[in-house]
Amino acid sequence: MAETNTKARAEQQLVVFDLAQEAYGVDIGTVREIIRMQDVTSVPHRPDYVSGVINLRGRITPVVDLRKRFDLPQTEIARDSRIVVVDIDGQDIGMIVDAVTEVLRISADQIEPPSNMIAAGGSDYIVGIAKLESQLVLLLDLERVLTTVSAEGSPELLAAAA
Repeated sequence: MAETNTKARAEQQLVVFDLAQEAYGVDIGTVREIIRMQDVTSVPHRPDYVSGVINLRGRITPVVDLRKRFDLPQTEIARDSRIVVVDIDGQDIGMIVDAVTEVLRISADQIEPPSNMIAAGGSDYIVGIAKLESQLVLLLDLERVLTTVSAEGSPELLAAAA
């Protein structure tokens, strides 16, 4: 029984999505749902990377464009584009991604921490890199990705900006 518990802790289940031809992964426990693109209502005086809000079954949910958040080149929304709705501290936030590709289970020994060079380049939202046979998957710390620093210097969930 102890071996089973150790194995469960040593594995992680990820939702993998594409963004600008790179694979990113987030812990499946944070993902509430994956929905097709829909009209996003713009909100004035918001950060550029916050696209606006959607009505998701009666709840107003802010939507972040991850391409803008990561300063990646912008493209048209495609047929495969999705909104990945995640739960951060009890707040639902949607993230626009190019495509959701798979759900996979990886072991802890497949994950390496990002190098200091990557972290020094402003990518402190990358918590690890999963080495798979055919690709590398950048693992995201969603709290860092979806948190900004307020004018007072305190962390603030992007949902408050919408």
